[in-house]
Amino acid sequence: MTIDTAELIAHASAAGITIATAESCTGGMIAAALTEVPGSSAVVDCGFVTYSNTAKMRMLGVRAETLEAHGAVSEQVAAEMAAGALAHAGVTLAVSVTGIAGPGGSEFKPEGRVCFGLCRAGQPPVTETLEFGAIGRANVRSATREHALALLRQAIS
Repeated sequence: MTIDTAELIAHASAAGITIATAESCTGGMIAAALTEVPGSSAVVDCGFVTYSNTAKMRMLGVRAETLEAHGAVSEQVAAEMAAGALAHAGVTLAVSVTGIAGPGGSEFKPEGRVCFGLCRAGQPPVTETLEFGAIGRANVRSATREHALALLRQAIS
């Protein structure tokens, strides 16, 4: 399912919603999809690409203790990424993704596992984990982008 980003941007603009993204495994694909839409500058403030743990801590305020206790691919880190993007960008809505696009993974964190975070101003972040499976790096990243856009669309509706 492909999300209509023009519709998402139009609804966000009409509602006065501003958006930031915090991306790890997608490397900016969510922000890129949003900014393909003419007029998206009224809605999209910024995208944080925080591929390394150091970048997650430095740019988004993810705590070292959280990374150590749960690992980068965890709902706890996704929550801190979304909350950090919201706080640092001063927007009304932030989405985050952190996962294992592949190839590789482990018995405990398999290829295709992606954790998502969504945070609204004045509310705690909500998180979820999806298992896309070993469908290949490009497919995991595309599926992650589409799901993150669907989360944004749902939050805006």
